[in-house]
Amino acid sequence: MKTTLVLFDIDGTLLTSGGAGEKALGLALKDRFDCEDGLAGIEIAGRTDSGIARALFQKHGLAPDAEKLNAFYDSYLGHLGRELPKHQGRLLPGVVALLERLKARDDVALGLLTGNLSRGAEIKLTHYGVWHLFEFGAFADDHHDRNELGRFALARAQEKHRIEFAPAKIFVLGDTPHDIDCGRSFGAKTIAIATGNFTREQLLVHQPDFLFDDLSDVGKVIAAINA
Repeated sequence: MKTTLVLFDIDGTLLTSGGAGEKALGLALKDRFDCEDGLAGIEIAGRTDSGIARALFQKHGLAPDAEKLNAFYDSYLGHLGRELPKHQGRLLPGVVALLERLKARDDVALGLLTGNLSRGAEIKLTHYGVWHLFEFGAFADDHHDRNELGRFALARAQEKHRIEFAPAKIFVLGDTPHDIDCGRSFGAKTIAIATGNFTREQLLVHQPDFLFDDLSDVGKVIAAINA
């Protein structure tokens, strides 16, 4: 029976796209609105794609109506699929071994809690060969505010497995302070990974329950989840 819920961020936690995601965003902005250097001054790490889109629209004086947002997303996702093979992206240390060990456990439900759009998450994780390891997720399609995504992930996990996961058995893994805040917002334990744009010291300020330089010591990460 599933009793432990483990939720992963994608960018900076599971993988680096080598800049493919940011490139695709910039190309989509240029395609749709002919904006050059349109990403300057926009925070990307740890934010949702839908939140980033709204910030971009606001910066360039564009109304974020549904039609324009959907056109932007379609353009971004098309570029993302084309850009990933052009960049030197990779799965981060320990990711495959950790996912495979967790997937093999009868007590663990494995999901995503990511700022990616659902189609973007599938494109990225399929490209790197790990999409099939995840049962469900919460995505930028669900809400533009990352702190709202936890409740979507939890609801889907509980609906799928017909169990109420105890907060002490829910873990959110991510590489930014936003991931820590997101996990804390719905009572989950947080495991911070210093493989993204934030240093170990910067993450420590936000008081995650656990902090690792990367996921290469799979045994220690499993021990944290078992704690």
